[in-house]
Amino acid sequence: MSEQRTFASMAWADKGKVARRERFLAEMDGVIPWTRLLALIEPHYPKAGPGRQPLGLEKMLRIYFLQQWFNLSDPQAEDAIYDSESMRRWSWATTWCRRRARFCAFAICSSSTG
Repeated sequence: MSEQRTFASMAWADKGKVARRERFLAEMDGVIPWTRLLALIEPHYPKAGPGRQPLGLEKMLRIYFLQQWFNLSDPQAEDAIYDSESMRRWSWATTWCRRRARFCAFAICSSSTG
């Protein structure tokens, strides 16, 4: 089954100029050692159990990086991901729930300080 195309994704495919934000995110994607970083965090990340499933670790980490780099609160990050095609594609977030993000960001932050 193929991914459904939206008007925004069709417009994105036809654009010619690469924005600064898009260049920055592409550069960050290349310099971040994702495999090592995910392996370091994974033992401390919430595991799936009964109830609401946690957001995927890499997706949550990408959203957390966006929040840090662009100085975004949880609601601002949600709006930015919905509004910015480059942020949405980089973070792999097609849908995002504030409650999940706060819980997962808290888990990442608290595990790195303890």
